[in-house]
Amino acid sequence: MRDQMSNGSFITEFLLLAFADTRELQLLHFWLFLGIYLAALLGNGLIITTVACDHHLHTPMYFFLLNLSLLDLGCISTTLPKSMANSLWDTRAISYGGCAAQLFIFFFLMSAEYFLLTVMAYDRYVAICKPLHYGTLLGSRACVHMAAAAWGSGFLNALLHTANTFSLPLCQGNALDQFFCEVPQILKLSCSDTYLREVGLIVVSAFLFLGCFVFIVLSYVQIFRAVLRIPSEQGRYKAFSTCLPHLVVVFLFLSTAMVAYLKPPSISSPLLNLMVSFLYSVVPPALNPLIYSMRNQELKDALSKLVTGRLSAAIGCPPSSAAASQSMMS
Repeated sequence: MRDQMSNGSFITEFLLLAFADTRELQLLHFWLFLGIYLAALLGNGLIITTVACDHHLHTPMYFFLLNLSLLDLGCISTTLPKSMANSLWDTRAISYGGCAAQLFIFFFLMSAEYFLLTVMAYDRYVAICKPLHYGTLLGSRACVHMAAAAWGSGFLNALLHTANTFSLPLCQGNALDQFFCEVPQILKLSCSDTYLREVGLIVVSAFLFLGCFVFIVLSYVQIFRAVLRIPSEQGRYKAFSTCLPHLVVVFLFLSTAMVAYLKPPSISSPLLNLMVSFLYSVVPPALNPLIYSMRNQELKDALSKLVTGRLSAAIGCPPSSAAASQSMMS
């Protein structure tokens, strides 16, 4: 059932915040977002394809990286296409059902990504601090169970927040100070004290996320202590190179999300809300493939092999010739 406004009408759609008012800037926004979206699709798609096709990458670390790329693809595909369509067609509207679906999917994927980053911290901890037990603690079944737990926890978290948010009566209009639907902006439209239920859920989620954050920090404290005890400089460099991308991704994810949700209301403004939401909803999914591929020679070699093989197949080059060409380039 739709929420009823104070004047007796029903909310059938919400109005999203536009990035620009003039037609020229709207089109510029469309092309800019299209470029970012295609770059994110290409980067995450290449990681997914490379990990799936190269059996040398069928390890726990790359299995979790594949899941991370899937989540990033889903996150950016939930927000950018609708924003681009609105700019292209000069509209701000999103249907009630579309808003609920967008909020649920985005919250689901973002929550699952955070839980997955926590699992990936555990993977790096076991690999460096307990290498002899790595195969036992992170077997294929254990990896699948941990990834499923991350996805399932994100789904449950999003389901609770979405159901509770859209059960509140809304009477403060239908305009959102955001370019996509998110919980804090919809709560601003509520005219009932029942919003305290959602605040309670947010507090519970905050404690859960804080627990994950503490786990990540403690894991990396142990990791750095173990790495600094490695006698060889090459060994320390290799250990750091496998951890640094994950640490950068965690920092990027947490710093942008904390700015978005913990900034004081006194400094809130439509322009600042747009910039902050762009930072945490668009930047991490677009940059994560670049972060993981820059310092990962194994992933770059597999990607190069995949691209070379596809190009050779496209031009009819025999596999042996492609392999020879690849070895010469190496």
